[in-house]
Amino acid sequence: MEKWLEWAIELQSIAQAGLTYGRDAYDRERYERIREISAEMVANKTEISLEKVKDLFCNESGYQTPKLDTRAAIFDRGKILLVRENDGRWSLPGGWVDVNLSVKENTVKEVKEEAGLDVTADKIIAVQDRNKHNLPVYAYGICKIFVLCSLLGGQFVSNIETTGFAYFDREELPQLAVEKNTKEQIHMCFQAYEAGENWKVAFD
Repeated sequence: MEKWLEWAIELQSIAQAGLTYGRDAYDRERYERIREISAEMVANKTEISLEKVKDLFCNESGYQTPKLDTRAAIFDRGKILLVRENDGRWSLPGGWVDVNLSVKENTVKEVKEEAGLDVTADKIIAVQDRNKHNLPVYAYGICKIFVLCSLLGGQFVSNIETTGFAYFDREELPQLAVEKNTKEQIHMCFQAYEAGENWKVAFD
């Protein structure tokens, strides 16, 4: 991660903690400005609009912690299931963990929503710091949890996030939505599937 982004993230974290615990009105005003400056730094150095950065950077409350993202690895006859995003790229089904769901429940829910399939979430493959593995680097922390799943049944249902799904060999992957999953991450899922009970959870 570039140093300027580390600084921006740290400023955002300090400002959010100050807004959470600070009581003095003048101090809170200063913390608000620090948070705005951190968002302006990110917008200035990236292609992300200031409005979008503020939406990502300045709407949280409480002590800042990473968000959780689950990704489901589902295999059939040695091939992995990927869903086709609206822009034509492909990803493992998944998304943000809802506040009222566990990691296991959220994994099952996301597969149902994006692929129309019923699965069981069986085993954690890896817990990764997104900014160490995926581009572009985001201005807030994300823990990506890859989960090995078993297929029960179901069929694709039209939805607002995906346009279909297909199974792919390890060496014949389509164009990936790399901000969500990279080739290396999908290869890791193959390794976990092939290792079975011998797989050891990978984590940063």
